[in-house]
Amino acid sequence: MLTLFKKIFTWWNQDTFGTRLKTIFFGKLAGTDQFGNKYYEDKKGKRWVIYSDVIDASKIPVEWYSWMHFTPNKIEKKHELEKYEWQKPHQSNLTGTEEAYYPNKNKDGVKKKYTSWKE
Repeated sequence: MLTLFKKIFTWWNQDTFGTRLKTIFFGKLAGTDQFGNKYYEDKKGKRWVIYSDVIDASKIPVEWYSWMHFTPNKIEKKHELEKYEWQKPHQSNLTGTEEAYYPNKNKDGVKKKYTSWKE
């Protein structure tokens, strides 16, 4: 019962009931990406994505981002791109977590280049 309630009223759990109905009746599957996200388009040209698990807009790869925003480029029709060895896999936004990046987090004894006026 709780799962049905979450599905109807919360948008942060993949999709709402209205989005599911729109996808079933009007959506044409355009493709999926390596994260399992599904991309849809209707007859009028509106495009949307159904995320596979947690909704995180940064999980849309570059090739699908250009498709979502109607940006014409050479790779728009070809969604399978070769990845280079220097490209890192996707990592979700870590702000506010223990794994967040802090510039001088592990450097002891590093002097600041400025002095605070409140000391």
